[in-house]
Amino acid sequence: MEDTDSMLRFGRFRFVALLSALFVGLTLASVDFAEARRGGSFGSRGTRTFQAPPSTRTAPSQVAPVERSMTPAPSPSAASRQTVGQRPGFFNGLGGSLMRGLLIGGLIGMLLGSGFGGLAGALGFLVQIALIGLLVWLAMAFFRSRNAPATAGGAPLGNIGGFGRDPLQRDQAGGLSSGASGRGFTIPTIGGGNPAPSKDIELDQADLDTFERRLAEVQEAFSREDHAALRRLCTPEIVSFFSEELAENAKRGERNDVSDVHLLQADIAEAWSEGDEDYATAAFRYEATDVMRDRATGALVAGVEHPTEVVELWTFVRPKGGDWKLSAIQEA
Repeated sequence: MEDTDSMLRFGRFRFVALLSALFVGLTLASVDFAEARRGGSFGSRGTRTFQAPPSTRTAPSQVAPVERSMTPAPSPSAASRQTVGQRPGFFNGLGGSLMRGLLIGGLIGMLLGSGFGGLAGALGFLVQIALIGLLVWLAMAFFRSRNAPATAGGAPLGNIGGFGRDPLQRDQAGGLSSGASGRGFTIPTIGGGNPAPSKDIELDQADLDTFERRLAEVQEAFSREDHAALRRLCTPEIVSFFSEELAENAKRGERNDVSDVHLLQADIAEAWSEGDEDYATAAFRYEATDVMRDRATGALVAGVEHPTEVVELWTFVRPKGGDWKLSAIQEA
């Protein structure tokens, strides 16, 4: 009788352990999917669409390349050249393969009754889990130390309510800033800091003022569901993405209400020319009240009715002599 109770207890322990291992395995398997589904990354940045933009003081963390784009992806050979020298994340490289292999092997071993990963019984299972946890912790600490972002260049930026209207001036770091107090955009200086591509361009105060206006104008047009204004302010590709989202909201009987847009800080990540078009990627940190409302009653469906802070990278494009239009948004 006592032997039967012991076997039952061990059987329940093995069942719980198996469920725990399955949960860990599914979590690891879903890492890539979860990271690939970051919202707010769509549009085109010309030939740099599938390149990560440089870090800035406004957006110091590494921002992923655009995820949804009508721009054709580079050929495999070109993609392999772009990834030379880049270190894969731990879960996407050897570490991920090792951990998945250990977990899958352990699950098979448990199902066949031979212990986890070849070790005998529950004790072996717990020992391997502890070893895997230690391996993960050491590897993540190692890669964090190697991949720590360098401090972005340019002068320190304070909180701003607009970019100011004072003439551009040189700051102590050799860049360009708007306003005597050093507030506003920081613009990369050609020939300074890291080597710049041959087609990089300089921006002036009028460009910065336009980017500031576009931030508010696009938000207002989207909130009003004003397709004519969106076509005037954005590229056809961005309009198509916005129209798709607006249609989905309407199908659910909801409306996205964006108001009280207030710019806090901004700087230029990069600005360049391709053929007859100019591109500029600006990092924005701003506040806005962004909620979902019932289309019929106006009742709050989702969100909070007070401003929340957002950091995004907006890329603008213009033909030579034309107006700047929004061509991509990336969530930072």
